[in-house]
Order: sequence, then structure tokens, then C-alpha cells
Amino acid sequence: MQTVMHCLRPEVAAEVLIGDNTTFPPYWMEIRDVSDKAPWVTYRPELQVLDCTIRDGGLVNDHKFADSFVRSAYDTCVAAGIDAMEIGYKNAARLFPKAEFGPWRHCDEEDLHRVVGDHDPAATGLKLSAMADAGKSDWKTKIVSKDQSPLDIIRVACYIHQIPEAVEMIQHCHEQGYEVTCNLMAVSVVQEAEVDQALEVLAQTQASTIVVVDSFGSLYREQIDHLVRKYAAAMEGTEKLVGIHAHNNQQLAFANTIEAIILGVNRVDATMSGLGRGAGKCPMELLIGFLRNPKFRLRPILKFLRDEMVALRKEVEWGPLVPYNLTGQLNLHPRAAIQCRGGEAPDDFVAFYDQLISDV
Repeated sequence: MQTVMHCLRPEVAAEVLIGDNTTFPPYWMEIRDVSDKAPWVTYRPELQVLDCTIRDGGLVNDHKFADSFVRSAYDTCVAAGIDAMEIGYKNAARLFPKAEFGPWRHCDEEDLHRVVGDHDPAATGLKLSAMADAGKSDWKTKIVSKDQSPLDIIRVACYIHQIPEAVEMIQHCHEQGYEVTCNLMAVSVVQEAEVDQALEVLAQTQASTIVVVDSFGSLYREQIDHLVRKYAAAMEGTEKLVGIHAHNNQQLAFANTIEAIILGVNRVDATMSGLGRGAGKCPMELLIGFLRNPKFRLRPILKFLRDEMVALRKEVEWGPLVPYNLTGQLNLHPRAAIQCRGGEAPDDFVAFYDQLISDV
């Protein structure tokens, strides 16, 4: 008999006995039968990773990445064994003028073909994705048939009040031949009954994955547990998967992603160096270092960080700085923190805190 010590749950017994008479803390028995393994150190071949460095990270520089940077990110994902790469948004140029935003805000087909026109998902093992926001995308005309595009996946993103449009978008993209997923955003400020109803509707769509999104970086482990279980229960019997997209306002993006994985989530998001608007996202280098899948390779990611991200950090700012910590704690959109960091007193945390609590 082997004794394994763990400290993930201080409120339950710390000793787990592995053998013929295995005993586990009640918490784990609620999740699933783990009588022969510890789920946080287990190889799970069905778990897939999506890199959203260009799409999500482009929010820090208006998606004005050089073609060489985007291609380098693509090549890195291939070399590292990443399953999918989100190359940008399919957002409307009428709302995001091309004079003000780079090409990866729109992902026009000519731009995609110019940079990744040789994309072959079968040969590389990498699927290529773009995100289409409800209310911000001319999806009826700009999302063309899959045989005309290098894209493999369209990720529909919506807020709770945009569910009707999201359902139409999912159907359209499915009919165009794409795999479709759905990110239900800002659930930390949505009433429980509304989340339940949204999941009931999404369970009937052609979306293959429904993603838990911590838009404000406000969620703690217990809340992630609750949402993952809720999403999984709502999708039971549909063959749909549950995903996790964590923001790092309280420096919990990596921890919450691990928690979701332990609970059985098999679609996870991350970005190189945690690049993303404001506090950023779950860092890819930490996630790949954590996963026990031999197909993933950390060295290409570290090379990308050295060759591309060090220079980028000198041009733009991101990461869990104090203003983002505060908006996360208060479950607020980070726009106020972004304004603070771009203002005349970016490090006056007291004044910013006073402003926040006076507005709540």
C-alpha cells in the first residue's frame, strides 16, 4: 500500500490511501471515481489545448501584429503540439475600422491566406480558429464556406442577452461546414436562472463545446467547481464538451484552469506569456508544463517567449497588476483598470480603489 499526501483540500483529510482498501475524501468521490489515480497528475489523451494569443492578446495592441509574429505563433503551436490556434476575430470592419485596427480583428480571407494559406490540419495536428462576437460580426456575409477558408473552427461569443443571435450564428457556421463552439461571457454577473436557461438553449444547438468564461477574473475555485458541474450536467447526453477560459485578474487563471481539468474539462484555453487585455490569461508555458501529455512540447513555447514576447513586453503592458486585482475582487469589468493604467496616475492604487468603491 502506498501513501500519497496532498494539500489541495485543507478542509478534508490530507491522507489518501491507494491500494485494495482505497479511501478518498468525500470531495473527490463527488467528482468521479478516482480510485486508482490522482486526477491532477493523470495523462488524459482527450484533453485539448487552444492557444488564443493572437485573438485575445490582440486586444492589447488593436490586433496590429506583424505577419511574421502571427506566423511565428502558428509555427510554435504546430511545433508544441497545440491542438487549436485562435488567430483573431471575425468582427465587422464597420464597427472596428481597418484604419484603426489590425487585420486580426477581422480575419478577412485574403489575410488568412497570405499568412497561413498553407494550413493543413491533418498534416500539422493543429486546427485554426476565429472568434465571432454576437452583435459585432457581419457573420451572414463574412463567414464563408469552410472550403474557401483556412479556418476549421468558429468560436461564437455572446453575452446572456445575445443568446438568440448566438443560436443563429452557431447554425449558420455549422451549415458552412465549420466546427462551432460557444463562449458564454461574463457569467459571474448573470443570475443563476438565466445561466440555466442559456445552457438549456445551447444544449440544443450544433455547438460542440460550451466554454465557462471568467470574463472579469473574479471567480474562485468553489465557483469554478459550481459552474463546471452546472455546464456538464446541462450538456449530459448531448456529447458536447465543456471548456474553460480563465482571466488572470486575481492571479487565479492557471489555478482555475487546473481545477477545471481535475473536474473533467477537456477543452482549455491559454496564451503565450498569458498575453491578453488587462490582466491577461492562463499562461501557456505553465499549462503545458503541467499537462502530462507527451505530445505537448514546452521548448518551442519557450523559444517563442524569448524571440517574440520579450520584445512585445517593451511595447505594451499586460498582467495581473493591482488595478486588475481590484476589479477582479469586486467582480467588475476591467475597463476602469485599463483606463487607470493609461491615465496620469497609473500607480495611485488608493485613488483607484476609492473610485471603485464609490461607484459600486
